[in-house]
Amino acid sequence: MNEACPPQTYHGPDAYALADWRRRINDLYAAVRATRDARAGWALWHETRSHMFQCHPMSPLPKQARSGHYDIPVFPYDPSLRFEVSLDPLTGAAPLQFDLGADGPMQARPVARTRGLQRLGAELTLYWIEGYGGGLFLPFRDATNGHGSYGGGRYLIDAIKGADLGLDRDGRLICDFNFAYTPSCAFGDGYVCPLSPAENTLPQPVRAGERFEAAAPLNR
Repeated sequence: MNEACPPQTYHGPDAYALADWRRRINDLYAAVRATRDARAGWALWHETRSHMFQCHPMSPLPKQARSGHYDIPVFPYDPSLRFEVSLDPLTGAAPLQFDLGADGPMQARPVARTRGLQRLGAELTLYWIEGYGGGLFLPFRDATNGHGSYGGGRYLIDAIKGADLGLDRDGRLICDFNFAYTPSCAFGDGYVCPLSPAENTLPQPVRAGERFEAAAPLNR
């Protein structure tokens, strides 16, 4: 047993452990939103996620990679890559279809376009995941993909899993790329993720958030 990880017992099916993982991620983002200092919130995010990747039974890391101390590789914190953006509503846009393998199809409807990311060379589309409950979804690609970050892009918002930094006092969406994270499918074939569509690509490199160096299949 990894001595850095306390014993964890789940009296139920694997689904309960997965529910605990999601509960912890929800709690983490709530704590980040409550932290006034953005850099301190990012440090908490990185430390907590690293510990969960090392210790939690639902970690996407292969078990052989969890020995010893594990820190998720990240770019240095860059306060200039935190944005508060306005949203221009989109109507009538065709939804995207994602094939999630055994989990079935997923449909995501474009609902808004950001206004405020001009320094990165483009704006991004914000999606609403259709189905029970729904949730906002903001995947993106940038010039670091395959050269320091995962080739299939990263996620900035996935509200179904609680990954959402919320709004500022003026009602603008917080897009802090220091919190960009790698989808689970990067770590093994046991996961199938909705990867960012090519049209949601920033031409500038976003050297913030999680890094990813290992070669991995682009599961779709």
